[in-house]
Amino acid sequence: MPILESDFSPTLPFKNSHFNTMYRPLFMKDVCNYQRKRITTWDADFIDLDFSQVGSKNLVLLIHGLEGSSESKYIASTSNHLNKKGLDTVCFNLRSCSGEDNLLLATYHSGKTEDLDFVVNHLLENYNYDTVSIVGFSLGGNLTLKYLGEYEQTLSTKIKGGIAISVPIDIASAEVEMEKLKNKLYIELFFKTMKNKVLEKAHKFPEYNLDKDKLFKATKFKHLEHLYTVPIFGFKSPEDYWEKASAKPYLSKIDRPTLLINAKDDTFLSEECYPRKEAIQSTNFHLEIPDYGGHCGFMSSFKPQENKWLELRIARFIEENIHIELS
Repeated sequence: MPILESDFSPTLPFKNSHFNTMYRPLFMKDVCNYQRKRITTWDADFIDLDFSQVGSKNLVLLIHGLEGSSESKYIASTSNHLNKKGLDTVCFNLRSCSGEDNLLLATYHSGKTEDLDFVVNHLLENYNYDTVSIVGFSLGGNLTLKYLGEYEQTLSTKIKGGIAISVPIDIASAEVEMEKLKNKLYIELFFKTMKNKVLEKAHKFPEYNLDKDKLFKATKFKHLEHLYTVPIFGFKSPEDYWEKASAKPYLSKIDRPTLLINAKDDTFLSEECYPRKEAIQSTNFHLEIPDYGGHCGFMSSFKPQENKWLELRIARFIEENIHIELS
């Protein structure tokens, strides 16, 4: 598909990437009244699904980003907006992210699509929805895109398409970008919870021989991958993980309407995370690159009623490209 023109045009302070990135989590008050359903996984663990239902026959599955949850402001706001448009939503809280630690040593990672496939099949088998669309943010967006391409041959016809926002689809180069000084604060914020989770796992599972000195000194995602992701999930190296978990190689296989929105000023993303060639060559994969928006921000102004561009864009794509009539 041709690369889409974007109509996102924020007011002056929101043209600053860091301001836009931080404004939503710090100042927006979005909350959503969910009903939680806990499901048991094939490997004797659990996953918490948070539903917000309005009696629709169409469901949107929402997937949060790294160390997020259904309480993340972008998830709650999107859920509320889609409910108003007449759609049911359900947030897939990745393992260890629902407010309660999961039962196993293994949690989640950027490419763990087997968990997403399990959740999708559970929804199809246990709920009477006509359609399911998937919307993922950041790491959740990588899962969305990878899943739609990787499972293309076995996906139910009820899975109508997807939308991914602020996605590091090329993990190797995105991690190089994240190591730059401009992202130091974000790394520190992520590491606060990530290091605590790894420590808690080491306490619960003594057989996991964690080098705590290395954990405390870790300053890059690669350090945590060496200590946790690689040994726990069976990768050969961080480089092996980056290659196998990245969504970019799967974009050409996507066979139903899918949109990626990556802001040009997103400090988390490398140039390789803007797949122009893949979008131009695809009949199903759409790419939109607003000049502004930061990372999972896309806030327009200080007026709450004017801060729904992203939610409106998601709904518009669902209506126009996935062909679900909204109220």
